[in-house]
Amino acid sequence: MATRTAASPSTERSAAGLLRGHLIGTYGLLVLAVLLFAGFSLALPDTFPTLANASSILSNQSIPAILALGAMIPIVIGKFDLSIGYGLGLAHVMAMQLIVGEGWSWPLVCATVILGGAIVGVLNGVLVEFAQIDSFIATLGTGSVLYALTLWSTDGARIVPGPQGLPPAFTDLYDSKLLGLPVPAFYVLALAAALWLLLERLPLGRYLYVIGSNARAAELVGIPTRRYGIYAFAGSGAVVGFAGVLLAAQQQIGNPSVGMDYLLPAFVGALLGSTAIKPGRANAAGTVVAVAILAIGLAGIGQLGAAFWATPLFNGSTLLLAVGLAGVSARRRLRAGATATRRPLPDGADHAPGSPSPGSPSPGSPSPSAGPAPEEHRHVS
Repeated sequence: MATRTAASPSTERSAAGLLRGHLIGTYGLLVLAVLLFAGFSLALPDTFPTLANASSILSNQSIPAILALGAMIPIVIGKFDLSIGYGLGLAHVMAMQLIVGEGWSWPLVCATVILGGAIVGVLNGVLVEFAQIDSFIATLGTGSVLYALTLWSTDGARIVPGPQGLPPAFTDLYDSKLLGLPVPAFYVLALAAALWLLLERLPLGRYLYVIGSNARAAELVGIPTRRYGIYAFAGSGAVVGFAGVLLAAQQQIGNPSVGMDYLLPAFVGALLGSTAIKPGRANAAGTVVAVAILAIGLAGIGQLGAAFWATPLFNGSTLLLAVGLAGVSARRRLRAGATATRRPLPDGADHAPGSPSPGSPSPGSPSPSAGPAPEEHRHVS
């Protein structure tokens, strides 16, 4: 029988360090959001910690939050959708054009725009998965085409409703309140909850994470990686279409050049969110926390009287920080996994995992009572 050895002090310190690193990685951004809010509340006690300010933050940042959740979906499989800014511009212009110019009912317009966004996402997925074009290049190319369509459909001019304006039920999609808070904030929560359920609890989400971790291994176990890649881009496109509908209801005019303003904040939220809650991988809860940090930071520096160039500086700096932290989180997960395989045996373990136990047949020798050998690869439908 093998002798049991107690864990050395260095091993205990290593385990404690891993635990601290895990807690910081998981909840660090959430704590930072609370500290930011507390700091700005102390600096601006009359304006920042108020219901009116909270309502304004939730309303103004709802569309960037929805776009960040949409951008997160392809990131799960290790791809990027750079067309979301151009797609947002086309979606909200088309919503305005169909309501103002064509006289469509607003529910039909919403369904059409969201479906159109999903179709654009499918096109992106086909280019990336079947044409084997890098996702940066493919989505940047389709984004340029979408921008051209936006300019063509509007002649480069804004779409302004007539004296009758837009249907009140349509503008209420953005302007109304529920429980004293803006309705768009509940859209964000509902979308985040749906994505959390899909990615964390359903087989589809597990397949997407496996593809993002190792696409070749996913193919070997029978996961149709190309099909699920198209699903990811289609989901992103549908979310962009929904964000375009909300943008039309918010601005109530069609501005062909507005979409690109939302591209950088969306990717900042998605990438920074991959360092929280589930460090090292894109996730819905982390994205919401990241967007909350961006919203609090932008609102705080704005109320402190920051110059007009402070917003792009803040977004760009946060993006660089997000990419760096995402790399650190991924390396920490790899080190944690390697350390777990080298941990000492617990009390009562008489042999190492994978080694033959006393009296067991040697590797490769058949067991007398064993049934048919299991299949080496099981196909996953």
